[in-house]
Amino acid sequence: MLLSVEDLHVRYGAFEAVRGVSFELGEGEILGIVGESGSGKSTIARTLIGLERASSGRITRNCRRMQMIFQDAVGSLNPRMKVGAALRESIKIGRPKDAPPVSPEALLEQVGLSRAVLDQYPRELSGGQCQRVSVARALSCSPDLLIADEPVSALDVSVQARVLNLLRDLRRTLGISILLIAHDLAVVKNVCDRICVMEQGLFVDSGLAEDVFERPQSPYTRRLLSAVPTI
Repeated sequence: MLLSVEDLHVRYGAFEAVRGVSFELGEGEILGIVGESGSGKSTIARTLIGLERASSGRITRNCRRMQMIFQDAVGSLNPRMKVGAALRESIKIGRPKDAPPVSPEALLEQVGLSRAVLDQYPRELSGGQCQRVSVARALSCSPDLLIADEPVSALDVSVQARVLNLLRDLRRTLGISILLIAHDLAVVKNVCDRICVMEQGLFVDSGLAEDVFERPQSPYTRRLLSAVPTI
């Protein structure tokens, strides 16, 4: 297993945001954690990356490198740096010496952006383009695991689909593992291999994606599924 989490608790004073969750993530797998705002899913992501501290439990990382993609793609980019300069800096600081060399142009090609973006500032790009630049920056460090925290919630539906397809393609072409955080089951339906549904700090459903959709175990999951549009 690339990542193993056992009985994870995260507390802020008397409030317990995560109340004893356990899960595993295998190599080349996409795992979705889904829940409404305040359910604790983003706290898990931030704890895994080291931005929050676990109160108790065990996190075993068998990956050498992990990178995070944030919800606010525009805000996560330096507004004073052109895309090319930002990617060159990320390669210089974050890319391991044992990883194959890579160029900013090659990174943009991996995420479906043209070389022209190198000379642009974040404010000159669309939200979808900024999110792709964020993915390119994460890839510059040659990660084994991408943690994508609500990466499409601020984007239009059509742009959401393109970014999600990008993540799925990266798993296929690079063999990378992805932990995808979302508040909408529709977002993860055609992307994730397995899904964990989170409510008030607990997992109330988990399993293969098709099982969670076809045989939900909790009323909360059924309520989330009722909001998924049918075509």
